[in-house]
Amino acid sequence: MDTATGLHTVIEGTDASWLDEFDSALLAEARCSPLGRRLLARTLARGAASTLLAPAPKPALDRVVARWSPEKLRSLVRNIGVLAFAPAIRSEVGREPVRRLKLALDKRYLLALDRNVWDGEVPRDVQLRLQQAMRTALEETDATPGLLSLFDRHGCAELRSWAHPRDPAFTEWLALLHPREQALPPTHLPPSAVQQLYSVHAGN
Repeated sequence: MDTATGLHTVIEGTDASWLDEFDSALLAEARCSPLGRRLLARTLARGAASTLLAPAPKPALDRVVARWSPEKLRSLVRNIGVLAFAPAIRSEVGREPVRRLKLALDKRYLLALDRNVWDGEVPRDVQLRLQQAMRTALEETDATPGLLSLFDRHGCAELRSWAHPRDPAFTEWLALLHPREQALPPTHLPPSAVQQLYSVHAGN
């Protein structure tokens, strides 16, 4: 992926909340022109994406965005979020809640059950917090949107926490794909579990 294509991908994928100094009409217009995209890139480079968009002999932009398309990164986030809720998912035995979980997760339901990835051992207070959050989503008439939003938000928190000391440019790209003021929950996954899923997705 060349730098121009990578920059276009970043500008298109960045949540509008990171560019709230531009009004919505101007932002939409700027995303559609090379000059506008350069202006938006300069804004991000001065703040939220200072590492991702920094000039370098081999820019981080080329490395990160070439490997992590928005779709691929969102898939990783969701998988990590599902794994983070494994203790709650494994403890749910009610026929209707299990049916709803399987409907929402499809093949990811098996990831939550896979103890080879993570044994799911957490302190009791964490277990109760996860169960309560999941059950609240399960009580909705259509549980799928709430469950997926819950897993995505937690997956983003876990991945950002793991990635921040390891790859700041990747962390910035991950943050840009989500709302700027998104409140992230506390994390609990062991680094080895996040690393395992990251490595699998990076190789795909």
